[in-house]
Amino acid sequence: MFSISKLFASSDDPNSLGAYFRKKRLQQFEQLFFNQFDVNQRVKILDVGGTDYFWKGSSLLDHPKVEITLLNLHLEESSHPAIKSTTGDATNLQEYQENEFDLIFSNSVIEHLFTWENQQKMAAEIERVGKKHFVQTPNRYFPIEAHYALPYAQYWPKKLLFHTLTKTPLSRFRKWSSKEASDYIAEIRLLDEKELQRLFPSSEILKEKVAGLTKSITAHNLL
Repeated sequence: MFSISKLFASSDDPNSLGAYFRKKRLQQFEQLFFNQFDVNQRVKILDVGGTDYFWKGSSLLDHPKVEITLLNLHLEESSHPAIKSTTGDATNLQEYQENEFDLIFSNSVIEHLFTWENQQKMAAEIERVGKKHFVQTPNRYFPIEAHYALPYAQYWPKKLLFHTLTKTPLSRFRKWSSKEASDYIAEIRLLDEKELQRLFPSSEILKEKVAGLTKSITAHNLL
């Protein structure tokens, strides 16, 4: 049965709009990936902030020489032999050498770093440890804020946003806990196209369009 609440659920829900856009984004990434890499040779990928769930169904996992490492602040579960998990800080990848990975992948993570300074650090580390990269983030100017599914929530006063999240079911048809709402409001700093280009000056910027508007932006050098 069709459910509006499912449609606007988190992208971890396979029936949500977020999951639909993630699937399309993965397909676009795979097209660029296979134009760039020979999968008959070993290809090391670091997924910054990634999950095992994101890669389920990906054609990359059909190639035994593709290795994906998930890097998060906490240890993510992994159920596929090509995917391993580790902990680390996206702004300080000191455990990795220059160009240690063939590709750095990151989906909807860089906007969760609190400050522009931290976003600069993450971008610099991605370019240091990866030969190639594909870094996606929601567009600041898209009318529906991606994390709350509320119109122009990125411009709301923080007190109003907190009240709306915790006292009403307007955001994704549920009431958020006080901690979850506080954490999100504190950590999210959305980027626009110009800022993403500043972070990755030699990269191409892909624009994900919805109804003619740019929903998300991706910096990549898979050229």
